[in-house]
Amino acid sequence: MKKLFILITFILAATTFAVHADDVDRSSIDSLKQKLQLTTNDTLKGAIYTQIATEYLKFDKQPNRNVRAYYQTEAIHYTLLALHNYSYYEDTTGIRSSFDDLARVYISQKKYSEAKWFTLQSNKISRKVKDIPNIISSLVKLSAIKMELGEYKMAARDLNEALKWSTANNMPALEAVVQQNYAYLYNRQKDYEKGDAAEKRATEIAAQLQRDEEKGVIITFDNTPVKDKKPALIKKKKPVVAAKKPLKTAAAGKLASL
Repeated sequence: MKKLFILITFILAATTFAVHADDVDRSSIDSLKQKLQLTTNDTLKGAIYTQIATEYLKFDKQPNRNVRAYYQTEAIHYTLLALHNYSYYEDTTGIRSSFDDLARVYISQKKYSEAKWFTLQSNKISRKVKDIPNIISSLVKLSAIKMELGEYKMAARDLNEALKWSTANNMPALEAVVQQNYAYLYNRQKDYEKGDAAEKRATEIAAQLQRDEEKGVIITFDNTPVKDKKPALIKKKKPVVAAKKPLKTAAAGKLASL
C-alpha cells in the first residue's frame, strides 16, 4: 500500500511539472505571437518566426502524443515562414538554421527523405560560405539519416569526408563525434570489431580533450586547441662584474726592475 501511495505521488508530481512546463511554453509562445503582430518591420519578422518555432521545437518535452504532433506541425509552419523571410533578404545563416530545424522535425517524424533533402540544402550553404564546423555537422547528420534509410555505403562516404575535414582543420571535438558515428554505422552492419575500434578512438579523443582542459588548453569556437599562455615572470639577472685580480708580488717586482 505504501509503495502504491509513493508511485501515485510520483506520477502526480511528474504530471504537475509537465503541465506547468506546458503553461510556461504557451505563455512564451503567446507573448511572441503578440510581438509578431506589433512588428511592422519585415526585416525583423524572420527572427520572431524563428523564436516561435524554437518554442514549438520543444515538442519532445510534451508527454501527450497529440500535443507533441501539434507542436511538430507548428514548428514546421513557423520555420517555413522564417525560411521565406530569410530567403527574401538573402540571410544565409537564417536559411541554413531553418533547414536544420526542419530536418530535425522530419527526423522525429521518421520522414527521412524530407530530412535528407533539407540537410543537403544546409550542407550546400555551409560549403558555399566555407563554414567548416557546419559542413562537418551536416555530413554527420546526413550519415545518420542515410543509416536509417539503409544507405550504408553513402553514410560511410559522408563520414569519411567529415573525418577529413575534422582532422585537416584540427577539430578534435568534431572528430570524436565522427568516430562515434562510425561506431553506430559499423554496429548496424554487425561489424563489431570496427565498431569497438571507432568507439575506442572517440573515447581517446574525448579523454585527451579533458586532459587538455585540465592543463589549461582552451578549445576555441571552431574546436581548435590553443594553449593558455600566461606571461611568465622574468627574473632580472644581476650584472656580473668581474673583479680585477691584484698582480702577483713576483710579477710586480720584475716589472719594477725593468
